Amino acid sequence: MTWTEVPVDTEPAAGAVLLSGVPGSGKSTVAAALAARFAASAHIEVDALQQLIVSGGRWPSPERDEEADRQIFLRARNACLLADSFVGAGFLPVVDDVVVRRAHLDFYRRRIAVGPLHFVVLAPGAAKARERNLARDKRLTTDWSFLDTAMREELAGQGVWIDNAELTVEETVDAVLAATGLPARRAVGTESRSPDSED
Repeated sequence: MTWTEVPVDTEPAAGAVLLSGVPGSGKSTVAAALAARFAASAHIEVDALQQLIVSGGRWPSPERDEEADRQIFLRARNACLLADSFVGAGFLPVVDDVVVRRAHLDFYRRRIAVGPLHFVVLAPGAAKARERNLARDKRLTTDWSFLDTAMREELAGQGVWIDNAELTVEETVDAVLAATGLPARRAVGTESRSPDSED
């Protein structure tokens, strides 16, 4: 048997989704469930890109840390490269990241070049996000609920905001699809899960 190079790109996907929210908003769980609603899709979890750094990695911190801030944009750049690659190959990417600042959102908008970028914020409120963080196995050592105020101030009027405090995962996905108008197929065997287990 011989191998020949085959074209990777095909009819592009309908665009990309950037799903944001403070830790505890249900972001990762909803992103995975949203991606599962499309016939061809990818879930790009930006935290996983940060974990690719073996040495010298710096996670975001409430304190001022210029190197951690630089790496926020590094992982966003890598997410955009992946997103463009998937869109070109016909897979709709759902990028899952904590986007709080306008400069961060504008970076994504400039860097994802293929197809429209749908920006969606899960906004259950700071108290609900903190409650979810305390109830799950994936505990955060820092209370990030103050980011809710910063996000509402800097990103007001940007994208689609969904209050998912009382919604199941599937109900939240339904709301995202209704707001973006993206073409999805109904996933078979979906459950009404609570978003409380993930961020």
